[in-house]
Amino acid sequence: MTTTTAQRIAMALAAGALSLAGLSACVPLAIGGAAVGAGMVATDRRSSDAQVDDQAIELRGAARIRDIANDDMNVTVTSFNRQVLLTGTVGAETDRRRVEDVIRRVDNVRSVVNEVVVGPGSNIQERSNDAFITSKVKTSLLDQKDIFANSFKVVTERGVIYLMGIATRTETDRATDVARNTSGVRKVVRMVEIISDQELANLQAQQPLNKLGTMGGSSSPSQSASSAAPASSTSSSHVPLPPMEPLPSPGSVSQPASSGVITSPVR
Repeated sequence: MTTTTAQRIAMALAAGALSLAGLSACVPLAIGGAAVGAGMVATDRRSSDAQVDDQAIELRGAARIRDIANDDMNVTVTSFNRQVLLTGTVGAETDRRRVEDVIRRVDNVRSVVNEVVVGPGSNIQERSNDAFITSKVKTSLLDQKDIFANSFKVVTERGVIYLMGIATRTETDRATDVARNTSGVRKVVRMVEIISDQELANLQAQQPLNKLGTMGGSSSPSQSASSAAPASSTSSSHVPLPPMEPLPSPGSVSQPASSGVITSPVR
């Protein structure tokens, strides 16, 4: 392990420790995002509007779930490009459906992937282990020369890695392999919006302009991609969105077609 890698792991673990310090067995809800800073806006493949929307979705979703929460509800809300991932546990199937229902009514949510399970909540050891796995995957992604690590958001729930992001197929396959080969990972679920190499090039060309604020609210990878956004979206924002595309891989076990998620068991 190089000194640089060790330093990165130490920094990631320190951040994870700070996050875990605020957790206890009775915490009913966690929010998956962080504040949107200038540096993140400049390097993230989402538009600045989408980043702000994601933060608002997580905060509003947290508030709505808190309104219906009970002692058996431990749910994490994570939003990326207005697609929401729900993870955690509830005490009954009716609660699982209620959680999804209230999140679907949050402004600007365009899809929800409900990975909440019925069962006992995670203990502090399990949460600590998940935080450690997340830090290892993020560090490994940073060490890859052929992946832009900031293209992916990494969420871990009881050893299951959820990769969210906007990336090419090649990038997504590489990130999946990195996650699969991380110790402690049971399987990888990919929630990635696939763009072509040309769309990526167009997006990267737009980023300097976005940083200067000359692009306004327009930030789609390409005009053709934005035209494929679901017409039924309830978003009040007029920012074009890239299309969702299934990501098949050998040996994958697909979730129901409506979820748009591919589950990739660890080799």
